[in-house]
Amino acid sequence: MNLLVIFTIVIKEVLLNLENYFIAQFQNKHIGDDGALVGKSVYSKDAFFENVHFKTQWMTHYQIAKKAMLVNISDAVAMNAKPKYALLSVAMPSSITKAQMRELSKGFQDTAKEFGIMIIGGDTISNTKLDITITIISEATRPLLRKGLRCGDLLAYTGELGRSKKELQKLLRLGTIHTASKFVNIQLRDDFIRRSRTLLHAGMDISDGLFSDLEKLAKVNRLGFKFVQKLSKEVACSGEEYEMLVAFSPRNKKALLRRAQQTRTPLKVFAKALRKKYINRCKAHHF
Repeated sequence: MNLLVIFTIVIKEVLLNLENYFIAQFQNKHIGDDGALVGKSVYSKDAFFENVHFKTQWMTHYQIAKKAMLVNISDAVAMNAKPKYALLSVAMPSSITKAQMRELSKGFQDTAKEFGIMIIGGDTISNTKLDITITIISEATRPLLRKGLRCGDLLAYTGELGRSKKELQKLLRLGTIHTASKFVNIQLRDDFIRRSRTLLHAGMDISDGLFSDLEKLAKVNRLGFKFVQKLSKEVACSGEEYEMLVAFSPRNKKALLRRAQQTRTPLKVFAKALRKKYINRCKAHHF
């Protein structure tokens, strides 16, 4: 392989991983999980921007606020943390109506109330479109981290993957989706994670797609995977699923399946952790 080919490959890798490159500029022990664990507190923050994550033609302002909250609460759930407080930052266009503002407010407050969260402040600014960022502050007595995967562990995911991508593609083709669509209504697995924590070695939420999130687990644990179930790219590359990816000892499989049944959580075991290289077969979802 000549130097030109090597250089071309390196450049492509850099372009496909600009998000990872930027995050790598901030190196400390708190970075690397769904949220930052500091003592017994977990701090997490996600953006939910118009024309990036949603269009106002697709969802009501109530649905937008609800999903923005759930996307952020998902990070706390993934770490087995109890969300306590929220800070909101909302950038709104001048064209927004008071009725739409009330919808946003109700969406934020109803979702916060459902999870026992108090909204304690934030910021509002004028903008050309609707952009939302939320900080969730949680408490974790026994946090679930990405690091902790062991060679020989089984891996499983909750729910059904692939629907979010299909529904997004339908919207992009100017189609319509049901109000109960997974793209609109995220179902978090907080009860399952809480009841299963003692059986789990590692975990994270599936936000960038199963194959892409497996890459994060592989990197932090220096392990790869043998797939025991065949997964299509349509299923494994679907982002914004907000299901859970968990790792556990084979001897705990039956107990974990019982927890899943008790909490009415579909659970699919699909891989085993091994000492091998893992290659992500999905395109980058970011930039």
